[in-house]
Amino acid sequence: MSIEKVREYLSTFGVEDKIKEFTVSSATVELAAKALCCEPCQIAKSMAFAMGEGAILVVAAGDTKIDNQKFKAEFGTKAKMLQFADVERLIGHAVGGVCPFGINDGVLVYLDNSLKRFETVYPACGSSNSAIGLTLDELMRFSKYEKWVDVCKFAE
Repeated sequence: MSIEKVREYLSTFGVEDKIKEFTVSSATVELAAKALCCEPCQIAKSMAFAMGEGAILVVAAGDTKIDNQKFKAEFGTKAKMLQFADVERLIGHAVGGVCPFGINDGVLVYLDNSLKRFETVYPACGSSNSAIGLTLDELMRFSKYEKWVDVCKFAE
């Protein structure tokens, strides 16, 4: 089970006990915000994109969406989200629980600047009913991110 993979991964940092599991779904930004009693913008959503034969993750604030021009300028290719059927195989977590922890080898993680306005953000933890509250420093350390990017715009 993916949440166990994340729990084991986060135990290497000593924060596995910070994972919150809910009796309700947290599979979308709105559901996660409701389960956590926070604003949707504080949800750190992990979006999976095809990149060559593999995939990358872009972690962004819950009130944003990908800006195709910025994405292409940053990555040199059009933003193409992974097909639903490919997400678990390529990333290591199923849709609804995708997060930057305990992912498959070779998947690079990028953090979007939209997250920088928050002290605490809430990424999923590998299942559709889990999350963890992290500071940006913790998110950077635990996600082993490549770099900060500017590839999002605020959703309308």
